[in-house]
Amino acid sequence: MTWTDFLSRAAAAWPQVAWTDVLPAVLAGIVTIIVIKTGLRLLVQRLRALSKRTRTSLDDNLVSVLERTNAGLIWVVGLLVGLGLLPLDDRWHGRVSQLWFAVVALQIGLWAQQAVSQLLAAQQQRHGGGTALSASATLLSWGLRGALWVVIVLAVLSNLGVNITAFVASLGIGGIALALAVQNILSDLFASLAIAVDKPFEVGDSITVGDVTGTVERVGLKTTRIRSLGGEQIVMSNAELLKRTVANFKRLQTRRVQFNFGITSDASADVVASIPPLIRQLIEADPLLQFARAHFKGFGENSLNFEVVYRVTSPDYDVYMDRQQTLNLALMREFQQRGIRFATPATPTVNVLSSTDAPARAPTPPAPRRPASSLHVDAAERAGTSTPQTAG
Repeated sequence: MTWTDFLSRAAAAWPQVAWTDVLPAVLAGIVTIIVIKTGLRLLVQRLRALSKRTRTSLDDNLVSVLERTNAGLIWVVGLLVGLGLLPLDDRWHGRVSQLWFAVVALQIGLWAQQAVSQLLAAQQQRHGGGTALSASATLLSWGLRGALWVVIVLAVLSNLGVNITAFVASLGIGGIALALAVQNILSDLFASLAIAVDKPFEVGDSITVGDVTGTVERVGLKTTRIRSLGGEQIVMSNAELLKRTVANFKRLQTRRVQFNFGITSDASADVVASIPPLIRQLIEADPLLQFARAHFKGFGENSLNFEVVYRVTSPDYDVYMDRQQTLNLALMREFQQRGIRFATPATPTVNVLSSTDAPARAPTPPAPRRPASSLHVDAAERAGTSTPQTAG
């Protein structure tokens, strides 16, 4: 529709409107604006006062979303209310309804955009923030906002009568071509978003991935950097990282410990029966240890074997090693007091005979005299250049 057609239609519609109809429409529009602004202000004040008395952040987020109500759109709503009261023809009423849809869609888009920002900010605050999460959250925010406004614009254009089928089809084909061209980058990118949102590990966590063990230093948009135990930095693709099983040692709540030992096989049955209660007593004396079990496991080649299981309530590896050392020393002291000996690995026994105990040996016969021709054979053997043969 050209500007000439628009002005002609407007001129054809406005003569039907009398000044007595304009004044009530203007008043209705002004009252609508005042009511919306006043009600919105009161609602925000009530919710803000309520949020101070509650621990949840839902009401705070709702206040932030409502504060994103656009003042210009409120004036447009008042104008549309006034236009709706005028005796216009069906064409004008159709245009007014289309403007209503556009205004409502735009305001919903503003609210949804603020809600996305609040959600990502809450997610970032819940997990301690960090540069990696900030980058992923920003990228995710851009993606969600872009998809939101594309949907809103397409909905408004469709309501205005624009055929968006070809446009949507071209967007789909272009998106598929772009995704195929950068599929490796996109896989790492979405893996980075998954790490930021799902949080299988964070910066500073000690993890094991395959044969790599170290501390996470940085989670980027494409790669994750791990400082290994040897000191070198290992760079892994985010997509490949999530395909493997990740063991996160920082998430340990308790540490299960199992160790074995053996005593000499000459111990009596009563001594063997007294060892599990003794071990339980030593473990329960430490407030950081939880006894699980202690058993006489079986018979070894030269030992009586025991198996002990307990838990350390602290996930710290140094605490576990200190407690294990204390338990070992206490067990050694108790065994020394009771005359119990730890079994040692069997070693081969070597019997040394003196010269008087050695059996008489037969006299060694004299070596046969070599012919002169064998001298060159011995030299050849030492040099390794020929095969020795017996002289005839």
